[in-house]
Amino acid sequence: MSFGHPAGLPGVDAMTPNALVLTGRVTRADVPGLCAELEALLAHAPGTAVVDCDVGGVVRPDLALVEAIARLGLVARRAGGVELRLRNVPLELGALLGLVGLTDVVANIRPSPE
Repeated sequence: MSFGHPAGLPGVDAMTPNALVLTGRVTRADVPGLCAELEALLAHAPGTAVVDCDVGGVVRPDLALVEAIARLGLVARRAGGVELRLRNVPLELGALLGLVGLTDVVANIRPSPE
C-alpha cells in the first residue's frame, strides 16, 4: 500500500495568503488609506492569522513608511492578534526598522532577494 506524498509544500498554506502591497513613495497622507485597506482586507477574511505586506515596490524608504508599517502592525494586532509579515524588505527599510526599534513589533521580516 502506498500513501504517496501530500500535495504542496509542508508548512505552507495552500490558500492564497492575504496580502497588502505597498508601492511607490509612501507619505504620511497615505497612512489612513493603507490602514483602511488593511481593515477591509481583514473584514473580508475573518479568522485570518497572518497578512503579508509586500514592500518590495516602495521608493526611497523613509520614516513615513516606517510610521505606516507601525500603524499597519497596530491595525493587525487590534484585529484579533493578526501577524503582519513583511516581505521583500529593502535593506534601507530593514535598517530603519531596526533603528527605531520596530523589528520586535513586526517580527517576521523577509528581505528582498539579492
